[in-house]
Amino acid sequence: MIIADEYKGLKGTAAKVLGATIQRCRVHFMRNALACVGKKDRPIVTAALRTAFDQDTLADSKEHWAKLIEAFQPRHLKLAELMLRAEDDVLAYKSFPQAHWRQIHSTNPLERLIKEIKRRTNVVGIFPNEPAIRRLVGALMLEQNDEWALTRRYMTLETVATICEDNTMDPAKIAAL
Repeated sequence: MIIADEYKGLKGTAAKVLGATIQRCRVHFMRNALACVGKKDRPIVTAALRTAFDQDTLADSKEHWAKLIEAFQPRHLKLAELMLRAEDDVLAYKSFPQAHWRQIHSTNPLERLIKEIKRRTNVVGIFPNEPAIRRLVGALMLEQNDEWALTRRYMTLETVATICEDNTMDPAKIAAL
């Protein structure tokens, strides 16, 4: 699975080359959706979309999503069209085990890591050479990995193992695509 914002070229490439599913970041989708409606309608649209995300199964979410599209169509055509286009990408995380949903529905964890890297590199200002940058960023990423693996238990190895497939791709095959 690749979690990203809406990148049209990435979706086809990820499916063709990596055989991966694209999960459109739910947070970014919500921002895009709210931009389609007026300020006074945003709270109700937010609440309505969250009800689709709160469903227990992918089938229930898709059913609820379809009802929301139908409800929004008369007054918010632009929002209904966005929802129709984004449905499979925004709800892709629901095809994975429910234990992972909270971690894989948005790009926020990655964005927090990038923000921390920027904060720490800005403190240094000017690096003496490229290896110094690699050491700092590498140390930050190792620190984050340890935090996710041990402290917060972002995803347990046992639950990840249940969804992993060992489909090692031959580099020559990838180049031929």
